[in-house]
Amino acid sequence: MTSSEPPLLPRPEIPIGLSTASVYPQNTEAAFAYAADLGYDGVELMVWGDPVSQDIRRVGYLSDHYQVPVLSIHAPCLLISQRVWGRDPVVKLARSVQAAEDLGAPTVVVHPPFRWQRGYVSAFDDLVGELEDDSGVAIAVENMFPMRADRFFGSREPSVRRLQKRGGGPGLAASAFGKSIDPTDDGYANYTLDLSHTATAGVDALDLLDRMGRNLNHLHLADGHGAATDEHLIPGDGGQPCAEVCRRIAASDFAGAVVLEVSTGSARTKPERGALLARSLDFARQHLKRELHPESAGRRNN
Repeated sequence: MTSSEPPLLPRPEIPIGLSTASVYPQNTEAAFAYAADLGYDGVELMVWGDPVSQDIRRVGYLSDHYQVPVLSIHAPCLLISQRVWGRDPVVKLARSVQAAEDLGAPTVVVHPPFRWQRGYVSAFDDLVGELEDDSGVAIAVENMFPMRADRFFGSREPSVRRLQKRGGGPGLAASAFGKSIDPTDDGYANYTLDLSHTATAGVDALDLLDRMGRNLNHLHLADGHGAATDEHLIPGDGGQPCAEVCRRIAASDFAGAVVLEVSTGSARTKPERGALLARSLDFARQHLKRELHPESAGRRNN
């Protein structure tokens, strides 16, 4: 390096969090305990039926007690959380943003509105922008997947084979959402990329990563074979380009967080669940490691 060249400064490592949903059927506090024991950088709080997940003061206590920060809030927008924090989805999203502010989390993850939430559908785009402007919290809209017809003919391995036979794509399917399952179709300031959802939707994850571009704020790291139902496998156990997505993110200006949102329901014991979560973290650390070299520095400065 000559004296005229600027020094190559190290970039911060990407924080790797654990979704509290990843320890189900264990509870929110268990997720904080696993995150602390295994060395995760934080957690993503899934707000759902667990009463503790809805009690932000209690969550703050757990964060302090385990010394594990809350990196993001997942708004209660699942079918199973329709009555969490009331019935009004506008209020629920606003309350999620307030929770993020209270806990010091920079990001709220949200799904697009369901088709039957007509008022929410029409208000959604403006609401997201207004809440972001008022709070400074990023509201990262997540890519979703349609309901595939082939789920009724065997949703696991048979549906994977059918997707492969089709050459990708969901086949005959219907969307439950009032907005596109690809949030780049509608356009937002911040996106969440979920790699289990790309598998179920039969979407090319690398193409979607490119479309999200600099607006990618958050990654749900998981895997899938392309079954008709959402799999959330341990990264590396399915067919998604998890390692390549991580490497591309690490080589970019990405300043968000990566959260392991994986299913560990097959674990019969707590040590088995811990081993799955440790393997997930090891995968993420390996492929998200940032190395300083001229090529990456050039991309960073573009």
